[in-house]
Amino acid sequence: MPRNKDRKRLVRARMAETGESYTRALTALELRNAMADQVDAPLDLGKDLPDAVLAALRTVPRHLFTPGEPLASAYGDVYTSIVTKRSERGTSLSSVSAPWIVAAMLAQLDVRPGESVLEIGSGGYQAALLRELAGPDGSVTTVDIDPEVTARARACLDLAGYRDVRTLLADGEHGAPGHGPFDKIIVAVQARDIPPAWTGQLAPHGRLVTPLLTRGVSRSWELHREGGHLVSRSNGPAGFVPMQGAGKRRGWSVDEAGVRLWSDEPASVDRAALAGVLGTERAEAWSGVTLPRGTLITGPDLWLATDPDHCQLKAGQDAVERGLVDASAAMNTPALASGGSLAYRARLRPVDDEGTAFEFGAYGHGPRGAELAERLAGHIRTWDRDHRHGPGPVLTVHPASTRASELPRGHVLNRRHTTMVLSWPQTAP
Repeated sequence: MPRNKDRKRLVRARMAETGESYTRALTALELRNAMADQVDAPLDLGKDLPDAVLAALRTVPRHLFTPGEPLASAYGDVYTSIVTKRSERGTSLSSVSAPWIVAAMLAQLDVRPGESVLEIGSGGYQAALLRELAGPDGSVTTVDIDPEVTARARACLDLAGYRDVRTLLADGEHGAPGHGPFDKIIVAVQARDIPPAWTGQLAPHGRLVTPLLTRGVSRSWELHREGGHLVSRSNGPAGFVPMQGAGKRRGWSVDEAGVRLWSDEPASVDRAALAGVLGTERAEAWSGVTLPRGTLITGPDLWLATDPDHCQLKAGQDAVERGLVDASAAMNTPALASGGSLAYRARLRPVDDEGTAFEFGAYGHGPRGAELAERLAGHIRTWDRDHRHGPGPVLTVHPASTRASELPRGHVLNRRHTTMVLSWPQTAP
Protein backbone atom coordinates (compact mmCIF):
# COMPACT_ATOMS: atom_id res chain seq x y z
CA MET A 1 0.00 0.00 0.00
CA PRO A 2 1.35 3.50 -0.81
CA ARG A 3 2.92 5.48 1.99
CA ASN A 4 0.90 8.42 3.33
CA LYS A 5 2.84 10.97 1.26
CA ASP A 6 2.43 8.94 -1.92
CA ARG A 7 -1.22 8.31 -1.14
CA LYS A 8 -1.94 12.04 -0.93
CA ARG A 9 -0.12 12.58 -4.22
CA LEU A 10 -2.19 9.87 -5.94
CA VAL A 11 -5.43 11.23 -4.50
CA ARG A 12 -4.69 14.79 -5.63
CA ALA A 13 -3.72 13.55 -9.09
CA ARG A 14 -7.08 11.80 -9.42
CA MET A 15 -8.88 14.88 -8.17
CA ALA A 16 -7.21 16.96 -10.88
CA GLU A 17 -8.12 14.45 -13.61
CA THR A 18 -11.68 13.63 -12.62
CA GLY A 19 -12.95 16.54 -10.56
CA GLU A 20 -13.79 14.22 -7.66
CA SER A 21 -13.82 15.45 -4.11
CA TYR A 22 -10.86 14.63 -1.86
CA THR A 23 -13.02 12.37 0.31
CA ARG A 24 -14.36 10.35 -2.62
CA ALA A 25 -10.93 10.04 -4.25
CA LEU A 26 -9.38 8.93 -0.94
CA THR A 27 -12.15 6.42 -0.29
CA ALA A 28 -11.73 5.01 -3.81
CA LEU A 29 -7.99 4.63 -3.28
CA GLU A 30 -8.48 2.78 0.01
CA LEU A 31 -11.08 0.47 -1.54
CA ARG A 32 -8.80 -0.10 -4.53
CA ASN A 33 -5.94 -1.15 -2.28
CA ALA A 34 -8.25 -3.49 -0.37
CA MET A 35 -9.37 -5.01 -3.68
CA ALA A 36 -5.76 -5.52 -4.76
CA ASP A 37 -4.97 -7.17 -1.42
CA GLN A 38 -7.78 -9.69 -2.04
CA VAL A 39 -6.59 -10.40 -5.57
CA ASP A 40 -2.98 -10.82 -4.43
CA ALA A 41 -3.41 -14.52 -3.69
CA PRO A 42 -2.16 -17.71 -5.35
CA LEU A 43 -3.57 -18.02 -8.87
CA ASP A 44 -4.85 -21.24 -10.44
CA LEU A 45 -2.16 -20.89 -13.12
CA GLY A 46 0.96 -22.25 -11.50
CA LYS A 47 2.36 -18.73 -11.24
CA ASP A 48 2.19 -15.77 -8.86
CA LEU A 49 0.68 -12.37 -9.54
CA PRO A 50 3.45 -10.10 -10.91
CA ASP A 51 4.25 -6.98 -8.92
CA ALA A 52 3.55 -4.83 -11.98
CA VAL A 53 0.00 -6.18 -12.28
CA LEU A 54 -0.62 -5.58 -8.59
CA ALA A 55 0.67 -2.01 -8.92
CA ALA A 56 -1.64 -1.39 -11.88
CA LEU A 57 -4.63 -2.68 -9.89
CA ARG A 58 -3.76 -0.21 -7.14
CA THR A 59 -3.47 2.65 -9.64
CA VAL A 60 -6.35 2.42 -12.13
CA PRO A 61 -9.62 3.88 -10.73
CA ARG A 62 -11.99 1.01 -11.52
CA HIS A 63 -15.01 2.99 -10.31
CA LEU A 64 -14.60 5.40 -13.21
CA PHE A 65 -15.30 2.49 -15.56
CA THR A 66 -18.48 1.50 -13.69
CA PRO A 67 -20.49 4.76 -13.70
CA GLY A 68 -23.68 4.57 -11.70
CA GLU A 69 -22.33 1.86 -9.40
CA PRO A 70 -21.57 2.68 -5.74
CA LEU A 71 -17.87 2.69 -4.83
CA ALA A 72 -18.38 -0.40 -2.72
CA SER A 73 -19.77 -2.27 -5.74
CA ALA A 74 -16.91 -1.19 -7.97
CA TYR A 75 -14.32 -2.62 -5.57
CA GLY A 76 -16.13 -4.93 -3.16
CA ASP A 77 -16.29 -8.36 -4.82
CA VAL A 78 -13.20 -9.48 -6.72
CA TYR A 79 -15.05 -12.51 -8.15
CA THR A 80 -17.97 -10.64 -9.74
CA SER A 81 -18.08 -8.76 -13.03
CA ILE A 82 -20.24 -5.68 -13.48
CA VAL A 83 -22.54 -5.93 -16.50
CA THR A 84 -22.67 -2.72 -18.50
CA LYS A 85 -24.95 -3.81 -21.38
CA ARG A 86 -27.55 -6.55 -21.80
CA SER A 87 -29.55 -7.84 -24.73
CA GLU A 88 -33.35 -7.65 -24.83
CA ARG A 89 -33.38 -11.22 -23.45
CA GLY A 90 -31.16 -10.21 -20.53
CA THR A 91 -27.95 -11.79 -21.85
CA SER A 92 -24.79 -9.95 -20.86
CA LEU A 93 -23.22 -8.30 -23.92
CA SER A 94 -20.54 -6.21 -22.25
CA SER A 95 -19.09 -5.98 -18.77
CA VAL A 96 -16.22 -4.81 -16.62
CA SER A 97 -14.65 -8.18 -15.82
CA ALA A 98 -14.12 -9.45 -12.29
CA PRO A 99 -10.77 -8.27 -10.86
CA TRP A 100 -9.53 -11.82 -10.17
CA ILE A 101 -9.86 -12.95 -13.81
CA VAL A 102 -8.42 -9.69 -15.12
CA ALA A 103 -5.42 -10.13 -12.82
CA ALA A 104 -4.97 -13.78 -13.76
CA MET A 105 -5.04 -13.11 -17.50
CA LEU A 106 -2.68 -10.15 -17.17
CA ALA A 107 -0.30 -12.47 -15.31
CA GLN A 108 -0.49 -14.81 -18.31
CA LEU A 109 0.04 -11.96 -20.78
CA ASP A 110 3.08 -10.52 -18.95
CA VAL A 111 3.14 -7.11 -20.64
CA ARG A 112 6.54 -5.40 -20.40
CA PRO A 113 7.28 -1.65 -20.63
CA GLY A 114 7.52 -0.45 -24.21
CA GLU A 115 5.41 -3.23 -25.72
CA SER A 116 2.45 -2.80 -28.08
CA VAL A 117 -0.76 -4.51 -26.95
CA LEU A 118 -4.06 -5.30 -28.66
CA GLU A 119 -7.20 -5.92 -26.60
CA ILE A 120 -10.18 -7.54 -28.35
CA GLY A 121 -13.39 -6.72 -26.51
CA SER A 122 -13.54 -3.28 -24.91
CA GLY A 123 -14.64 -2.40 -21.43
CA GLY A 124 -12.12 0.33 -20.77
CA TYR A 125 -10.85 -0.89 -17.41
CA GLN A 126 -8.51 -3.60 -18.66
CA ALA A 127 -7.23 -1.29 -21.41
CA ALA A 128 -6.24 1.19 -18.69
CA LEU A 129 -4.43 -1.55 -16.77
CA LEU A 130 -2.61 -2.55 -19.98
CA ARG A 131 -1.60 1.09 -20.49
CA GLU A 132 -0.07 1.15 -17.03
CA LEU A 133 1.85 -2.05 -17.78
CA ALA A 134 3.07 -0.95 -21.22
CA GLY A 135 4.35 2.34 -19.82
CA PRO A 136 4.96 5.65 -21.61
CA ASP A 137 6.94 4.01 -24.42
CA GLY A 138 4.33 1.32 -25.13
CA SER A 139 0.93 1.46 -26.79
CA VAL A 140 -2.52 -0.06 -26.28
CA THR A 141 -5.24 -0.56 -28.87
CA THR A 142 -8.69 -1.80 -27.88
CA VAL A 143 -11.28 -3.07 -30.40
CA ASP A 144 -15.00 -3.77 -30.12
CA ILE A 145 -17.80 -4.39 -32.62
CA ASP A 146 -20.44 -2.46 -30.65
CA PRO A 147 -20.46 1.34 -31.09
CA GLU A 148 -22.11 1.84 -27.68
CA VAL A 149 -19.34 -0.17 -26.01
CA THR A 150 -16.49 1.64 -27.76
CA ALA A 151 -18.09 5.03 -27.05
CA ARG A 152 -18.47 4.14 -23.39
CA ALA A 153 -14.90 2.82 -23.17
CA ARG A 154 -13.59 5.98 -24.84
CA ALA A 155 -15.46 8.24 -22.42
CA CYS A 156 -14.30 6.29 -19.36
CA LEU A 157 -10.69 6.13 -20.52
CA ASP A 158 -10.67 9.88 -21.11
CA LEU A 159 -12.19 10.55 -17.70
CA ALA A 160 -9.60 8.35 -16.01
CA GLY A 161 -6.71 10.05 -17.82
CA TYR A 162 -5.87 7.33 -20.41
CA ARG A 163 -6.49 9.44 -23.49
CA ASP A 164 -3.71 7.83 -25.52
CA VAL A 165 -5.35 4.39 -25.54
CA ARG A 166 -6.54 3.84 -29.11
CA THR A 167 -10.18 2.67 -29.39
CA LEU A 168 -11.39 1.14 -32.65
CA LEU A 169 -14.89 0.22 -33.76
CA ALA A 170 -14.35 -3.05 -35.63
CA ASP A 171 -15.14 -6.75 -35.62
CA GLY A 172 -12.57 -8.34 -33.32
CA GLU A 173 -12.45 -11.39 -35.60
CA HIS A 174 -10.27 -9.24 -37.86
CA GLY A 175 -8.08 -7.76 -35.14
CA ALA A 176 -6.85 -4.23 -35.81
CA PRO A 177 -5.74 -4.07 -39.45
CA GLY A 178 -3.06 -1.49 -40.09
CA HIS A 179 -2.03 -1.17 -36.44
CA GLY A 180 0.13 -4.26 -35.85
CA PRO A 181 2.20 -6.17 -35.29
CA PHE A 182 1.51 -6.46 -31.58
CA ASP A 183 3.83 -7.90 -28.96
CA LYS A 184 0.86 -9.08 -26.93
CA ILE A 185 -2.79 -9.77 -27.77
CA ILE A 186 -5.46 -10.38 -25.14
CA VAL A 187 -9.03 -11.41 -25.88
CA ALA A 188 -11.77 -10.33 -23.47
CA VAL A 189 -14.68 -12.10 -25.14
CA GLN A 190 -15.53 -15.80 -25.26
CA ALA A 191 -14.07 -17.42 -28.38
CA ARG A 192 -14.11 -20.91 -29.92
CA ASP A 193 -11.41 -20.39 -32.51
CA ILE A 194 -8.34 -18.33 -33.29
CA PRO A 195 -8.84 -16.47 -36.57
CA PRO A 196 -5.92 -15.81 -38.94
CA ALA A 197 -5.93 -12.08 -38.14
CA TRP A 198 -4.88 -12.71 -34.54
CA THR A 199 -1.85 -14.78 -35.42
CA GLY A 200 -1.13 -12.61 -38.45
CA GLN A 201 -0.99 -9.45 -36.32
CA LEU A 202 1.02 -11.11 -33.53
CA ALA A 203 4.75 -10.34 -33.56
CA PRO A 204 7.08 -13.32 -34.10
CA HIS A 205 8.03 -13.32 -30.41
CA GLY A 206 4.48 -12.47 -29.34
CA ARG A 207 2.05 -13.96 -26.88
CA LEU A 208 -1.71 -14.44 -27.16
CA VAL A 209 -4.03 -14.90 -24.18
CA THR A 210 -7.60 -15.87 -24.94
CA PRO A 211 -10.55 -17.66 -23.32
CA LEU A 212 -11.61 -20.64 -25.45
CA LEU A 213 -14.68 -22.84 -25.24
CA THR A 214 -14.33 -26.62 -25.46
CA ARG A 215 -17.79 -28.22 -25.38
CA GLY A 216 -18.86 -25.59 -22.90
CA VAL A 217 -15.70 -25.62 -20.76
CA SER A 218 -14.08 -22.20 -20.77
CA ARG A 219 -10.38 -21.77 -20.01
CA SER A 220 -8.00 -18.85 -20.50
CA TRP A 221 -5.00 -20.09 -22.52
CA GLU A 222 -1.56 -18.49 -22.64
CA LEU A 223 -0.30 -19.26 -26.16
CA HIS A 224 3.20 -18.83 -27.63
CA ARG A 225 4.49 -19.29 -31.15
CA GLU A 226 6.44 -22.47 -31.78
CA GLY A 227 7.30 -23.06 -35.41
CA GLY A 228 4.15 -22.73 -37.48
CA HIS A 229 1.70 -23.21 -34.60
CA LEU A 230 0.84 -22.05 -31.09
CA VAL A 231 1.54 -23.93 -27.86
CA SER A 232 0.05 -23.24 -24.43
CA ARG A 233 2.17 -22.49 -21.37
CA SER A 234 -0.63 -22.06 -18.83
CA ASN A 235 -4.41 -22.12 -18.52
CA GLY A 236 -6.97 -21.19 -15.91
CA PRO A 237 -10.73 -20.83 -15.37
CA ALA A 238 -12.38 -18.00 -17.27
CA GLY A 239 -15.82 -16.85 -18.34
CA PHE A 240 -16.67 -13.95 -20.64
CA VAL A 241 -19.50 -12.43 -22.64
CA PRO A 242 -20.01 -14.20 -25.99
CA MET A 243 -18.18 -13.05 -29.09
CA GLN A 244 -20.31 -11.21 -31.65
CA GLY A 245 -19.83 -10.70 -35.36
CA ALA A 246 -18.06 -13.21 -37.61
CA GLY A 247 -16.71 -15.16 -34.63
CA LYS A 248 -20.08 -15.66 -32.93
CA ARG A 249 -20.54 -19.25 -31.75
CA ARG A 250 -23.56 -21.28 -32.77
CA GLY A 251 -24.14 -24.36 -30.64
CA TRP A 252 -27.25 -26.08 -29.29
CA SER A 253 -29.36 -25.98 -26.16
CA VAL A 254 -32.33 -27.77 -24.62
CA ASP A 255 -34.40 -25.89 -22.04
CA GLU A 256 -36.99 -27.54 -19.84
CA ALA A 257 -38.43 -26.91 -16.37
CA GLY A 258 -35.71 -24.46 -15.33
CA VAL A 259 -32.84 -26.66 -16.52
CA ARG A 260 -30.74 -25.99 -19.59
CA LEU A 261 -28.43 -28.37 -21.44
CA TRP A 262 -26.07 -26.72 -23.88
CA SER A 263 -22.85 -27.00 -25.84
CA ASP A 264 -20.91 -24.73 -28.16
CA GLU A 265 -20.53 -27.62 -30.62
CA PRO A 266 -22.95 -28.04 -33.57
CA ALA A 267 -26.23 -29.75 -32.66
CA SER A 268 -25.63 -33.44 -31.97
CA VAL A 269 -28.47 -34.39 -29.61
CA ASP A 270 -32.06 -35.47 -30.01
CA ARG A 271 -33.89 -32.62 -28.29
CA ALA A 272 -37.26 -34.35 -28.46
CA ALA A 273 -35.90 -37.55 -26.90
CA LEU A 274 -34.53 -35.61 -23.93
CA ALA A 275 -37.89 -34.06 -23.08
CA GLY A 276 -38.84 -35.03 -19.55
CA VAL A 277 -35.72 -37.12 -18.97
CA LEU A 278 -35.02 -35.53 -15.58
CA GLY A 279 -38.41 -36.78 -14.37
CA THR A 280 -37.38 -40.42 -14.81
CA GLU A 281 -35.82 -42.58 -12.11
CA ARG A 282 -32.35 -41.46 -11.04
CA ALA A 283 -29.31 -43.77 -11.09
CA GLU A 284 -26.13 -43.06 -9.10
CA ALA A 285 -22.46 -43.82 -9.71
CA TRP A 286 -19.77 -42.75 -7.25
CA SER A 287 -16.14 -42.59 -8.33
CA GLY A 288 -14.20 -43.09 -5.10
CA VAL A 289 -12.22 -39.94 -6.04
CA THR A 290 -12.22 -37.28 -3.34
CA LEU A 291 -11.24 -33.64 -2.91
CA PRO A 292 -10.21 -31.92 0.33
CA ARG A 293 -12.66 -29.33 1.59
CA GLY A 294 -12.14 -25.93 -0.04
CA THR A 295 -10.52 -27.30 -3.21
CA LEU A 296 -11.73 -26.10 -6.62
CA ILE A 297 -13.75 -28.84 -8.31
CA THR A 298 -12.89 -27.78 -11.88
CA GLY A 299 -9.78 -29.98 -12.16
CA PRO A 300 -11.29 -32.77 -14.30
CA ASP A 301 -13.52 -30.51 -16.43
CA LEU A 302 -11.30 -30.39 -19.53
CA TRP A 303 -10.71 -34.13 -19.35
CA LEU A 304 -14.47 -34.74 -19.19
CA ALA A 305 -14.95 -32.45 -22.21
CA THR A 306 -13.08 -34.92 -24.42
CA ASP A 307 -16.09 -37.27 -24.30
CA PRO A 308 -18.04 -36.85 -27.58
CA ASP A 309 -21.34 -36.71 -25.66
CA HIS A 310 -20.15 -33.99 -23.28
CA CYS A 311 -22.29 -30.90 -22.67
CA GLN A 312 -23.12 -28.52 -19.84
CA LEU A 313 -26.08 -28.45 -17.47
CA LYS A 314 -27.30 -25.19 -15.95
CA ALA A 315 -30.02 -25.32 -13.31
CA GLY A 316 -32.16 -22.51 -11.97
CA GLN A 317 -32.68 -22.17 -8.23
CA ASP A 318 -36.27 -23.32 -8.49
CA ALA A 319 -35.22 -26.57 -10.22
CA VAL A 320 -32.73 -27.21 -7.44
CA GLU A 321 -35.24 -26.50 -4.68
CA ARG A 322 -37.78 -28.84 -6.32
CA GLY A 323 -35.17 -31.59 -6.33
CA LEU A 324 -35.23 -31.91 -10.11
CA VAL A 325 -31.43 -31.78 -10.15
CA ASP A 326 -28.71 -32.04 -7.52
CA ALA A 327 -25.73 -30.81 -9.48
CA SER A 328 -22.16 -29.98 -8.47
CA ALA A 329 -22.43 -26.35 -9.59
CA ALA A 330 -25.22 -23.81 -10.01
CA MET A 331 -23.97 -22.43 -13.32
CA ASN A 332 -22.34 -25.09 -15.49
CA THR A 333 -22.09 -28.73 -14.51
CA PRO A 334 -20.37 -31.33 -16.75
CA ALA A 335 -22.91 -33.69 -18.31
CA LEU A 336 -23.23 -36.43 -20.95
CA ALA A 337 -26.27 -36.58 -23.24
CA SER A 338 -27.00 -39.39 -25.68
CA GLY A 339 -30.34 -40.21 -27.30
CA GLY A 340 -32.96 -39.91 -24.58
CA SER A 341 -30.52 -40.37 -21.69
CA LEU A 342 -28.52 -37.97 -19.55
CA ALA A 343 -25.92 -38.03 -16.79
CA TYR A 344 -24.40 -35.12 -14.92
CA ARG A 345 -21.84 -34.62 -12.18
CA ALA A 346 -23.59 -34.86 -8.82
CA ARG A 347 -23.23 -32.54 -5.92
CA LEU A 348 -20.11 -33.74 -4.12
CA ARG A 349 -20.95 -35.83 -1.04
CA PRO A 350 -18.97 -35.68 2.21
CA VAL A 351 -16.96 -38.76 3.08
CA ASP A 352 -17.05 -38.10 6.85
CA ASP A 353 -19.15 -36.28 9.42
CA GLU A 354 -16.63 -33.43 9.68
CA GLY A 355 -16.76 -32.71 5.93
CA THR A 356 -12.98 -32.82 5.53
CA ALA A 357 -13.26 -34.34 2.03
CA PHE A 358 -15.90 -34.83 -0.65
CA GLU A 359 -16.42 -37.51 -3.30
CA PHE A 360 -17.10 -37.06 -7.00
CA GLY A 361 -20.14 -38.84 -8.38
CA ALA A 362 -22.72 -38.78 -11.17
CA TYR A 363 -26.49 -39.03 -11.53
CA GLY A 364 -28.12 -40.56 -14.60
CA HIS A 365 -31.62 -40.47 -16.09
CA GLY A 366 -33.26 -42.23 -18.99
CA PRO A 367 -32.86 -45.71 -20.53
CA ARG A 368 -29.05 -45.46 -20.54
CA GLY A 369 -28.78 -43.14 -17.54
CA ALA A 370 -26.95 -45.66 -15.34
CA GLU A 371 -24.49 -46.42 -18.14
CA LEU A 372 -23.76 -42.74 -18.78
CA ALA A 373 -23.38 -42.03 -15.05
CA GLU A 374 -20.84 -44.84 -14.73
CA ARG A 375 -19.00 -43.57 -17.81
CA LEU A 376 -18.76 -40.09 -16.30
CA ALA A 377 -17.54 -41.52 -12.98
CA GLY A 378 -15.02 -43.61 -14.92
CA HIS A 379 -13.64 -40.50 -16.64
CA ILE A 380 -13.07 -38.95 -13.22
CA ARG A 381 -11.21 -42.07 -12.07
CA THR A 382 -8.99 -41.94 -15.16
CA TRP A 383 -8.26 -38.25 -14.58
CA ASP A 384 -7.42 -38.99 -10.94
CA ARG A 385 -5.14 -41.89 -11.82
CA ASP A 386 -3.34 -40.52 -14.88
CA HIS A 387 -3.54 -36.72 -14.89
CA ARG A 388 -4.54 -35.19 -11.57
CA HIS A 389 -0.98 -34.87 -10.29
CA GLY A 390 0.62 -34.26 -13.68
CA PRO A 391 1.62 -31.02 -15.41
CA GLY A 392 -1.90 -30.47 -16.74
CA PRO A 393 -3.29 -30.23 -20.26
CA VAL A 394 -1.45 -28.66 -23.19
CA LEU A 395 -3.25 -27.01 -26.08
CA THR A 396 -1.64 -26.74 -29.50
CA VAL A 397 -3.23 -24.67 -32.26
CA HIS A 398 -2.50 -25.53 -35.89
CA PRO A 399 -3.73 -24.25 -39.25
CA ALA A 400 -6.93 -26.03 -40.29
CA SER A 401 -5.10 -27.45 -43.31
CA THR A 402 -2.62 -29.39 -41.13
CA ARG A 403 -2.60 -33.09 -41.99
CA ALA A 404 -3.56 -35.53 -39.25
CA SER A 405 -0.14 -37.19 -39.43
CA GLU A 406 1.49 -33.86 -38.51
CA LEU A 407 -0.59 -33.32 -35.37
CA PRO A 408 0.54 -34.34 -31.89
CA ARG A 409 -1.31 -37.12 -30.10
CA GLY A 410 -4.37 -35.99 -28.20
CA HIS A 411 -7.99 -34.96 -28.48
CA VAL A 412 -8.58 -33.14 -31.78
CA LEU A 413 -10.92 -30.14 -31.97
CA ASN A 414 -11.79 -29.14 -35.53
CA ARG A 415 -12.58 -25.47 -35.88
CA ARG A 416 -13.25 -23.21 -38.84
CA HIS A 417 -9.81 -21.59 -38.90
CA THR A 418 -7.70 -24.02 -36.91
CA THR A 419 -7.25 -27.55 -35.70
CA MET A 420 -6.64 -27.67 -31.96
CA VAL A 421 -5.24 -30.59 -30.01
CA LEU A 422 -5.69 -31.10 -26.26
CA SER A 423 -3.10 -33.44 -24.78
CA TRP A 424 -2.06 -34.48 -21.29
CA PRO A 425 1.68 -35.08 -20.89
CA GLN A 426 2.40 -38.19 -18.87
CA THR A 427 3.30 -37.77 -15.22
CA ALA A 428 6.97 -38.54 -14.61
CA PRO A 429 7.41 -41.92 -12.83
